[in-house]
Amino acid sequence: MNRAAFYKGNHSFVVTETTPPAPAAGEVAIDIAYCGICGTDMHVFHGDMDARVGSNRIIGHEMSGRVAAVGAGVKGLSVGDPVVVRPLVHCGECPACKAGYTHICHKLKFLGLDRDGGMQTTWVVPDYTVHKLPTGISLKHAALVEPLAVACHDVRRSRLRPGERAVVIGGGPIGALIALVASKAGADVTVCEINPARRAKVTEMKLTVVDPAATDIAKEFQEKFGGANVVFEVSGSDAGAAFMTTIAAARGRIVMVGINNRKPPVDLFQFFWRELELIGARVYEVEDYESAIGLIADKAFDFDTFISEVKDLSEIQQAFVGLDQSPDAMKIMLSIGEAA
Repeated sequence: MNRAAFYKGNHSFVVTETTPPAPAAGEVAIDIAYCGICGTDMHVFHGDMDARVGSNRIIGHEMSGRVAAVGAGVKGLSVGDPVVVRPLVHCGECPACKAGYTHICHKLKFLGLDRDGGMQTTWVVPDYTVHKLPTGISLKHAALVEPLAVACHDVRRSRLRPGERAVVIGGGPIGALIALVASKAGADVTVCEINPARRAKVTEMKLTVVDPAATDIAKEFQEKFGGANVVFEVSGSDAGAAFMTTIAAARGRIVMVGINNRKPPVDLFQFFWRELELIGARVYEVEDYESAIGLIADKAFDFDTFISEVKDLSEIQQAFVGLDQSPDAMKIMLSIGEAA
């Protein structure tokens, strides 16, 4: 039978057995090994997305696994292949799709939110969302491909150049990954994070991190360096949106990564005064996934540092409650087809 964790609303999940799904033409069935819990999943847990996901949804999209079966017409994939899923289903007909930007399709469906996701034993997805992994890659680390692809996309959107100075506002999992990718791209990176436990974790990653509440880092940057060439706003907070314009250099690029639940105050005068750029960065494209897979395969970073805990799928309720009560945790991962 297929074990699946259904979100039932009211901060609750129920793990139950269902009929194993079979792939139709153009689809792939994947036996899930690991599935990470992300910030969006936590928004679901808090009930913030009930209107979108309903109360009987299998969520989850940060996953890794192996091909269990392929439907008719699927090429390039075989049973047993290690894979990850880029969880975006596009319409192919809207202006964004026709322009080649299928990742921001006007009718985009996100697997694990708009349709069932990866917190189940076997997941069936469209074949074009599947990325084959190199042989021998750690499936636990591969479950970090999706958030790492976010970081790769954000850095690529920033047009970051070697030698530039970058500031990342927010030192959670995505902020830390952005900082690592930006550093590897040759930037001088500083992370701003108010949570002391996360500052300690970012320091462990050999990154420079400061507490913006304890020092006037914006004034320091402006006086020493003329500001930051690139600013990544990852906190999704009003404070972050206000801070991002104070630390940016003349003609600096600000990349909006964090999702704001309400319209934050932004100092638009600074965009005029210093000719700043504001760049949106939503999810990722195919090349970002391939870049992320390459970084995982090359063991570019200490990925174990990101994984705070691994729990069995049967412990999903405890995993979400634990993450909710521990804001300093980085990544809690669910083991589904692998031993926790």
